[in-house]
Amino acid sequence: MARPNRKYMKNLKAYLTIAAIAASTLSLMAQRQRVSPHETTGAVIDGTRVTIVYGRPYTKDPKTGEMRKIWGGLVPFGKVWRTGADEATLLIAQKPIVFGDTTVPAGAYTLWTLPAEDGTAKLIINKQVGQWGVGPGSYDEKQDLARVDLKKEALDKTADQFAIAVAKNPAGGGLVKLMWEDTQYSAAFTVQK
Repeated sequence: MARPNRKYMKNLKAYLTIAAIAASTLSLMAQRQRVSPHETTGAVIDGTRVTIVYGRPYTKDPKTGEMRKIWGGLVPFGKVWRTGADEATLLIAQKPIVFGDTTVPAGAYTLWTLPAEDGTAKLIINKQVGQWGVGPGSYDEKQDLARVDLKKEALDKTADQFAIAVAKNPAGGGLVKLMWEDTQYSAAFTVQK
């Protein structure tokens, strides 16, 4: 078998170095566009991992440092919200999960929230993934798999940064919890057997 010549190896090494630098630069540029930190949260519920990847905006405006009104302000009533910051929030389920009467097949989805002025809210499970959270082309209602009623509760302690949790439900199955300002919204789910 012929050995590659030195010039070929030198060029290959240069191309790989350039590719690595370009990849890391693009990654850094993407991170700089983000204002909010990102987090992955999840839990194993009845033998199935449920994972959520999302941006965690703060109550304080990142430009001015001023406190913002969240529900009915930054997150307007009657409009679909990306349920976090930056990219649309991602839900990943290893097995089918069931919210109320709706079965969500195993796979990846985006989560959106539709809060109303009367305090009610819907969790929207959308089949489209990979979109930025706001602007044209970000949310397509035609891709909705389900809209689930959220339960509203007051938080004991104010949450200055948006948080999502996946937790075991004492009644069985799991809960997806959205917490910010003085409010927690939650939706119960079970794992399809």
